[in-house]
Amino acid sequence: MTDDRIEKDSMGELKVPIDALYGAQTQRAINNFPISGLMMPREFIRALGLIKATTAEANYALGYMDEAIYKAIESAANQVQNGDVDSHFPIDVFQTGSGTSSNMNCNEVISHLASTEHLKIHPNDHVNMGQSSNDVIPTAIAVSCTLNVTQQLIPALAYLVNVCRQKASEVQGIVKTGRTHLMDAMPVTFSQELNTWASCLESNVARLEDTLSRVSDLPQGGTAVGTGINADQRFGSLFAEKLMDRTGVPFSSMSNKFDGISTQDHIVELSGQLKTVATTLMKISNDLRWMNSGPLAGLAEIELPALQPGSSIMPGKVNPVIPEAVAMVCAQVFGNDTTIAMAGQSGNFQLNVMLPVIAYNALQSIHILSTASVQLADQAIAGFIVNEAVVAENVGRNPILVTALNPVIGYELGAKIAKQAYQEKRSVLDVTLENTDLSESEIKTILDPIKLTTGGVEEQL
Repeated sequence: MTDDRIEKDSMGELKVPIDALYGAQTQRAINNFPISGLMMPREFIRALGLIKATTAEANYALGYMDEAIYKAIESAANQVQNGDVDSHFPIDVFQTGSGTSSNMNCNEVISHLASTEHLKIHPNDHVNMGQSSNDVIPTAIAVSCTLNVTQQLIPALAYLVNVCRQKASEVQGIVKTGRTHLMDAMPVTFSQELNTWASCLESNVARLEDTLSRVSDLPQGGTAVGTGINADQRFGSLFAEKLMDRTGVPFSSMSNKFDGISTQDHIVELSGQLKTVATTLMKISNDLRWMNSGPLAGLAEIELPALQPGSSIMPGKVNPVIPEAVAMVCAQVFGNDTTIAMAGQSGNFQLNVMLPVIAYNALQSIHILSTASVQLADQAIAGFIVNEAVVAENVGRNPILVTALNPVIGYELGAKIAKQAYQEKRSVLDVTLENTDLSESEIKTILDPIKLTTGGVEEQL
């Protein structure tokens, strides 16, 4: 009895675990790359299965493949796509830069699943028909990123936008002290802050959608170097058409397939947009942390939901754990973007040779931005409470309110009043009464906080 079986490829024989669905080329990669223990992401494996089913359909439609072989490959590829055999994709992320090992891993698994006593499916001749790892892997990156941004990230950001808008409605009319340079500035409303976050996020979605129009343009059909050797000239366009039918996503075929094989510029661009999303989420997270700071020695403008004890030694301490987690997600995305940019530079002549690490980092960024956006919405923004008494007191004591008096009393006198109010810890109203001929009612009219949040100069006296 043995736990192994013998498989062979063009380099000879090799022992493979007896229950493994893969063959010799996968085993060689397992032996060669015991580097990180990080496997290619589920979304990437899903895309490989989708590609193999679609390429088989295109080859059948073009008359190059028998229906029985096509159906067998499609059925097996669907198992790959659905995640039924993920344990048989053990190859490390840090492998051959073309991702050939992962492509052959998929070919071998599908070949093993699809073959029967009466129908032998070859991993290269059948599963890989009209393809090369050099067009399959870039296509898998583009497909997986397009699907995940479309199906996960954009809906998650849209959900966060909606929660921000809803919260803005709940706190409509509550005025707080605005801050520039972290210093007291003119008042704003909580609604203005929340709607600004929503607006920034909506701009992020628009940028992502624009970038996807390029990411979804696929190099499949370019085969080894972009010339399309061993593939029908109609193959790339038909593949994109069939893939669109299967997913409902508007994929297209690159007119210049050298582009999508020799470079990863579109994914570098996408990563830049993911970094922009992370920048926005970092800003929102830090705003929430500052607003929640205290509760006694900080700003204490809001109370975030209390989710867990904040200290193992200080009883009663509660920390802004969700904004902190989201900020760490953003830091990870910034790092991923640097990796992707450096890897994107490795398009040597006709092939980029850092494809697996590009796939891993891009898909991780999409995933963690998606999940973090939902958590930020549900666990922080939706449930925070405004400390209205604290906010109102701070607005009333803010010397910068004197700015609204500039058109009436001039900048120099306004500066004098602001400094005096701050030094003597008195209200701008009281100090203005001492230093001007304005009546209390006139001053209150000009300094009405809610009016100060609406911008332009009005005739107030």
